[in-house]
Amino acid sequence: MIGITLSRYFAGRFIKWVVGLFVLVSCLVFLFDFLELVRRASEKDAFTMGRAVMMSLMRVPSLTEQALPFITLFGAIAAFHTLSRRLELVVARSAGISVWQFSAPIIVAAIVLGLFAVGVYNPVSAWMKSKSDALGVILLGKEQRVLLQTTGDTWLRQNGDDGESVINARVALEQGQRLVGVTVFTFDQNGRFDQRIDADEAVLTESHWTMKNAIVQKLRADPVRYNSYLLSTFLKPEQIRQSLAAPDTVSIWELPSFIELATHAGLPAYRYRLQYQTLLARPLLLAAMVLLAATVSLGFGRFGGTGRMILGGITAGFVLYVVDQFAKDLGGAGIVPPGVAAWSPGVVATLIGFSILLHREDG
Repeated sequence: MIGITLSRYFAGRFIKWVVGLFVLVSCLVFLFDFLELVRRASEKDAFTMGRAVMMSLMRVPSLTEQALPFITLFGAIAAFHTLSRRLELVVARSAGISVWQFSAPIIVAAIVLGLFAVGVYNPVSAWMKSKSDALGVILLGKEQRVLLQTTGDTWLRQNGDDGESVINARVALEQGQRLVGVTVFTFDQNGRFDQRIDADEAVLTESHWTMKNAIVQKLRADPVRYNSYLLSTFLKPEQIRQSLAAPDTVSIWELPSFIELATHAGLPAYRYRLQYQTLLARPLLLAAMVLLAATVSLGFGRFGGTGRMILGGITAGFVLYVVDQFAKDLGGAGIVPPGVAAWSPGVVATLIGFSILLHREDG
């Protein structure tokens, strides 16, 4: 094993590159998100520059959290390449230090970074994401779903004292307990269509939905407007949270209780299990990024070919992204176990990195 001082030096060079790239990506994400928000919302009555800046700032952690594996990949590539160009790795090799020894501190630093991202950064990101969604309703109203890039409207079938009803909402906030842009189709006890309700928003309590600025349209009757309208429901808040809460708005510390409640209620919890396992696998994935970086940068650092190194890093990142998204789609749909879907990209990338380095360095 190499000395503590040299280990700290290698790890420090890696951390500096990762932090620098993280700050750069965060600034770019904020800039593009802010400009898009201004373009869409500048003509809204509720628009102010302060609200736009605040909303974009609160969205940055969630977006950068998704980019962290690729920031780690390119940070490691830059660190290895810089160390090679300054001949520091050449000197280390001449002193009998192998690639495994000077890569170990960087791998450990990546694992520590992953633990920090999961245990500290993720809860902050989830909280700020939920707050940005709520601010988006004030700033953009029902149109905010386009800016937030959601997959579509929320549909919910429920029952209550007045019969069954189907609820459609443009946006779900506060883990599903507040719906915006609501349309409700209610049916009587015999299953016949009874009325349609359109409301600005609906808030769930213990026994009913409270709808604000509701327009009620019954068959063969004129529409009637209500400032507040109550719709009976048998749904509990915890059931709504399991059904409608977006996984990226739930921190890792809350996910186990979400999964347990969903299981006891007989509701599918594939998305939450997948999110939980993905976060647990994040340190391994970041360590795998370091190994992949070593495979595409060390050899070229000694013999030139910076362009090939950059292309190799982009290719590795793209392939890993495709594999990761494909595995998440399978896990989110329940086709494969969420644990397998979450851990397989990191495990596969780690095995590939080890295999290539063994072949090049020890083969």
